[in-house]
Amino acid sequence: MSDSLAEPRSCWSVATWTVCITLLLASTLNYMDRQTLSNLKTEISTEFHLDNTQYGYVELGFGLAFALGCTVFGFAVDRVNVYWLYPAAMLMWSGAGAGTALARDYPELVIWRILLGFFEAAHWPCALRTTERLLVPADRGFGNSILQSGTSIGAILVPLMIREMAHRPTLAGWRTPFLVTGALGVLWLFLWLLQARGINLRSQPAPAVKNFDHPEPARDPDFSRRYLVLIGVVVTINIAWHQFRVWMPAFLEEGRGYTADQKLTFSALFNAATDVGCIIAGLATLLMQRWGRSASHARRIVFTGCALCCAASVTIPWLPRGEALEWVLLLIAAGLLGLFPCYYTWTQEISASHTGKIAGTLGTIAWVSTSLVHPLYGMVIDALKKHNQAIIDAGQTPIIGAFDLGLTIAGCLPLGGAAIVWWGWESRIPAIDQSQSIPE
Repeated sequence: MSDSLAEPRSCWSVATWTVCITLLLASTLNYMDRQTLSNLKTEISTEFHLDNTQYGYVELGFGLAFALGCTVFGFAVDRVNVYWLYPAAMLMWSGAGAGTALARDYPELVIWRILLGFFEAAHWPCALRTTERLLVPADRGFGNSILQSGTSIGAILVPLMIREMAHRPTLAGWRTPFLVTGALGVLWLFLWLLQARGINLRSQPAPAVKNFDHPEPARDPDFSRRYLVLIGVVVTINIAWHQFRVWMPAFLEEGRGYTADQKLTFSALFNAATDVGCIIAGLATLLMQRWGRSASHARRIVFTGCALCCAASVTIPWLPRGEALEWVLLLIAAGLLGLFPCYYTWTQEISASHTGKIAGTLGTIAWVSTSLVHPLYGMVIDALKKHNQAIIDAGQTPIIGAFDLGLTIAGCLPLGGAAIVWWGWESRIPAIDQSQSIPE
């Protein structure tokens, strides 16, 4: 490949499309490595004799390592050529993902997931640096949407892959999917080195080009207040999303009696619904703006609507296994991921010149807070299991299932985020019009 991609350009070319698809595949692998564990939680817990509290600590280790990696790799992309940093990180996280299959006991499992979390954190700063250098500002939103869509694809593929592999006696049981996803990461490495070799991804900044038609707006005088608002938003929506991402498969199998195959099939549908919700949220925001709403008001309305969908979790304790429960979970799924496009746009409104730092620090806060919840939720599950068993032994019926309380509360949290936004967010900064390309 020549230096045809050395400068930012429109995404409407074969060369840039292939790189965007390469980034999509990286997002897909990122979520495949991450989701394989939660979809095999029952099998792994059985082999290693783990209770839910111990499993929560596995997720805690992953999340805290991911939070640390966000900071480390966020600084690294400004100092190291991403062309080499990205595949190096992919190789490390693919190795850690495959290493999970080699775990012989609980401590080794925790170590492998910590390594996975740390190196997986490199994906987003590396990928966003790539779209920044690859595309002109007018096309970065579209390029990033392609990048983001890979997460749902990965989450959809994992349960289907596990259903085909994990329970076949001719394969290595639950360990096989971890080996497969690790191997796919190595294949991606060669694709990246081939497709991205012409992009200017060196550590020094690319030549600055001013958009004289649309100058950068001044920094919001209420920066601190807005930043605090977004802390409340990112904590509520991430705890909600990751509680369902991590614990819903176990809830279906252990809490409602679904078979392993039924759990995996529904998990694929659940993650497909998240992608649908994300697209609908974006379209709804655009339509409301065409109908006369301001962009800020439209986003707050959409965010609140998605939060209300998530709050359907209040019905979970009263829903047995069946279609009604499944439709409620699909509605929650659509609402959960529909929240994030609004949040990402708000992070860009605080300061156009510090978007990366703002998003990075907020991401670290989100992962730390979310990770701390997992072992606490595991303790609640174990305590409720013992309590409910005592009630059953006494010939009575438990009031609430072991998994129900945590998922009910998690689904209601985004309503708190919506309240914070309506109370503390005022949009006085006009959005930058990026419909025109920056002259090269």
